[in-house]
Amino acid sequence: MLKRKRIESQHIRRAARGERCTVEILGTCNRDPATVVLAHLPDESHGLARKRDDLSACFACDACHAVLDGRVPWPDEFEKGYREWYQRRAMVRTWRRLVEPPTCWSAMP
Repeated sequence: MLKRKRIESQHIRRAARGERCTVEILGTCNRDPATVVLAHLPDESHGLARKRDDLSACFACDACHAVLDGRVPWPDEFEKGYREWYQRRAMVRTWRRLVEPPTCWSAMP
């Protein structure tokens, strides 16, 4: 089986700096742009000795990133479906910010 090269983008990683968190987990998000980094989301691209691709990622504050990485548990009321919804929404929001001009971002919820 051919081993694929990991997709890594310094542009996407740098774009996260100073951004608004796209995860915004209710009761968790610190809403501090100074703590926002590119956070990787679960997908099929990772495995043994392989990190996830930068395509499956979002802009996350430190508090939301800790939940996504499992360093802090999800709030008790969040069932698995809600977790997946938050992750997908965050990824879509992040990609919108990467492809739309900055003037569109202010209209984002």
